[in-house]
Amino acid sequence: MKFTKMQGLGNDYVYVNCLEETVEHPAETAVKVSDRHFGIGADGLILIKPSEKADFEMEMYNADGSRGEMCGNGIRCVAKYVYDYGLTDRTHISIETLGGIKYLDLTVEEGKVRQVKVDMGSPILEAEKIPIIGLGDRVLDAPIQADGMEYHITGVSMGNPHGVVFLEDVKNLKIEQVGPLFEHHGCFPNRINTEFVHVLDRQAVEMRVWERGSGETLACGTGACAVAVACVLNGLTEEEVTVKLLGGDLLIQWDRRQDRVYMTGPAKVVFDGVWPDA
Repeated sequence: MKFTKMQGLGNDYVYVNCLEETVEHPAETAVKVSDRHFGIGADGLILIKPSEKADFEMEMYNADGSRGEMCGNGIRCVAKYVYDYGLTDRTHISIETLGGIKYLDLTVEEGKVRQVKVDMGSPILEAEKIPIIGLGDRVLDAPIQADGMEYHITGVSMGNPHGVVFLEDVKNLKIEQVGPLFEHHGCFPNRINTEFVHVLDRQAVEMRVWERGSGETLACGTGACAVAVACVLNGLTEEEVTVKLLGGDLLIQWDRRQDRVYMTGPAKVVFDGVWPDA
């Protein structure tokens, strides 16, 4: 199986061109290739496939083999792959995901994609559609218990479920202890990605993320979008905000008039290779 390892702000995945390759057991393959000791090492596996509804389809699997609806950093890398590897010559493309069709604008320098702006669509705020149960119809700064502590959470779906928790300090957060408590909490029937956020000012926040099925990652694009939406809903920032992640910065804008979220950030190739055990 030929593959390309790519990363967006350190959120790394193994990418396979399924216009040429066939992956028979993608969930099992995702677990094997993601292993950072015995595999390639990644946050998951992303298959680039043909689509009847869009220019391409992105099929995403987390490191534990579970299927993911959408990945913001991943979709930017898909855009870079299809352009840099000659699958398209267009700089405005559409990509089908389980979280809907996304539209992307590619910034090209010297024949390579350097940056991608993604129309991430409209945020979903209805609790039953995220899904979140037991915290009301809309989850806005709602109290929630985890390990005997009370936190406040705001629920947003960007095609996949997110819970945003605002804290005074995220640098010293013991996320490996707290993250799983949210991921497997009874209020989240499909599990949840949890963003722990400290607001720096009206234009910038810093966040760490615990992704369901992968643990802490260096960045989460959909999570950054959810954070921007939650910040605006809670009156903490402007509609355009720089989200500072462990792997770097993303610029997120929630255009409330259009009710569209836009994410702008980089995508990079790490290396190409061949996996012998697909």
